[in-house]
Amino acid sequence: MIRCVSCGEEFPDDEIIYTCPKCGSILEAVPDFDVDKSIFDGRRQNVWKYKECIPVDENKIVSLDEGGTPFVHCDKLGDELGVDLYVKVEGSNPTGSFKDRGMTVGMTKAMELGVHTVGCASTGNTSASLAAYAARGGLRCIVFLPQGKVALGKLAQAMFHGAEVFSIDGNFDEALKAMTQLAREKHLYLLNSINPFRLEGQKTIGYEIVNDLGWKSPDRIILPVGNAGNISAIWKGISEFYNAGFIKDLPMMTGIQAEGAAPIAHAFRKHSMKMEPVENPETIATAIRIGAPVSSIKALHAIYDSDGYCETVSDDQILDAQKYLARTEGIGVEPASAASIAGLRKLVDDGVVEKGEKVVCVVTGHVLKDPDTAIKASVEPTKVSADIDTLRDLIVNKH
Repeated sequence: MIRCVSCGEEFPDDEIIYTCPKCGSILEAVPDFDVDKSIFDGRRQNVWKYKECIPVDENKIVSLDEGGTPFVHCDKLGDELGVDLYVKVEGSNPTGSFKDRGMTVGMTKAMELGVHTVGCASTGNTSASLAAYAARGGLRCIVFLPQGKVALGKLAQAMFHGAEVFSIDGNFDEALKAMTQLAREKHLYLLNSINPFRLEGQKTIGYEIVNDLGWKSPDRIILPVGNAGNISAIWKGISEFYNAGFIKDLPMMTGIQAEGAAPIAHAFRKHSMKMEPVENPETIATAIRIGAPVSSIKALHAIYDSDGYCETVSDDQILDAQKYLARTEGIGVEPASAASIAGLRKLVDDGVVEKGEKVVCVVTGHVLKDPDTAIKASVEPTKVSADIDTLRDLIVNKH
């Protein structure tokens, strides 16, 4: 079943719709599972470990063995900030970002529905993931990207996996509007996060976090917010396990946006459910450079319902956190991912995150998604001859 998040109208899950025909709001898939948590024991650590909780036909699964990502206890950074810190490393998914979780479910639904073409608008990671999963499923793939606004690593992935890539003269929001219109005209099946089945895959991040913590919830989950599907998906997943009796507590969902693309943070500061779009969003963190997030209402519900928080960080804070996480804990992430770490540091300084909290930061994409930014932030290699005495002097005497 599919249900409107605003008016509660229900629709069959074989109907291809993206918004509620009655009120125009967005939709969510409603799983119906009644299992004991022991059913998950001994299964392979991936998204489909939780297949009973994902409302698609398991006989149509299109998978690249996504999910089961590292859950790293970061002692050094945690000790410095005074929190018990874990980092969920989503860059270890097959195409290097959390989008693979949603795409395996979205593509499985596409196969179930019998569509022949899938499409998305993207700031990069969605297109990279969709292209790979469309290739895996044998479907035609159409991608709209905002011209000059996509990191090189992501653009290369989309093209290399065979997507038909169109560079749109406009920003992401304009590209999504055009793609959505084509989907409504039935030319393709839309797999942006407005598709409710995409988020059914992404909610497994929440499943894995509480499972990794021994069926316990952390005090807080912090993650970057762009199009806003992920924060609402993780909240949905953890809430489902809470309602099933698998866990006893719920986390405070905490979203971090870049200062130049922060419509949800602005709404939160006004204690409002109404988001005002940012017309010309700008940030170094290309994955969250979105001015009109389609899942804003879901994200704000997740934040308010969990007694959570939303904050902004500057590009300088993002880049500093990106480098610091890599050099302190060995975890290399793209700039948007580092927003969660930058946000944690800011919230600790501001007293929003209390000392001793058990915090999970979700880092959403691999450092090589945006190699140009990583290279610019690094010192160039030292040019030197192969003479051993020279090398010894450089390494030993300058240590």
